[in-house]
Amino acid sequence: MASRLAPKVSSKQGGSPCEEKQVVLLSPLGRIEIWGCEKGVHEIKLPKRSLLPAGAEPSGGCEVSEGSEELPEPLRQCRAWLRAYFWEPASTGTLPVPAFHHPLLQRDSFTRQVLWTLLNDVKFGEAVSYKQLADLAGNSRAARAVGGAMRSNPIPIIIPCHRVIRSSGDSGNYGGGQPMKEWLLSHEKLQKEKLAHGGSC
Repeated sequence: MASRLAPKVSSKQGGSPCEEKQVVLLSPLGRIEIWGCEKGVHEIKLPKRSLLPAGAEPSGGCEVSEGSEELPEPLRQCRAWLRAYFWEPASTGTLPVPAFHHPLLQRDSFTRQVLWTLLNDVKFGEAVSYKQLADLAGNSRAARAVGGAMRSNPIPIIIPCHRVIRSSGDSGNYGGGQPMKEWLLSHEKLQKEKLAHGGSC
């Protein structure tokens, strides 16, 4: 299918409007929508469901169902990164992270600092508490603000807000629902263990 266009989207820097396109990836979690333009990814929309489908395991197939023609480079990179995340996690470290083009990631703010810190410092298979992430981002008393940053994250999975958990060890809330967060954490733990034991993903 052709990419969907939505030229009404304003430029994130106040210039001319973006020509927004979409690609859909079918994953073990369901239908993931990736929106963006030639300047970067605007957002990743996770499926909205309270329970994952039966048999949602990282051993199945992943495919692009829509919008695979004439994609801007950031959307192609995002699609490749997400495919690798689900099916060949060891390769995500060698793939480029796509450019982001969302207002929240353009402004200088604590939220932006938190999201960039999370992206750069909390690796695959790791988890941090809200307080630990606040410390990493430079404000040890801002655990609540970190929670707000996680809720407003426009690029889930790539900016891994699912890796932020409560100090008690409970997984906590997630925009895609707690079962999805727990699935993502389990997926990463399982794949990290396979890699540590020399298995393939």
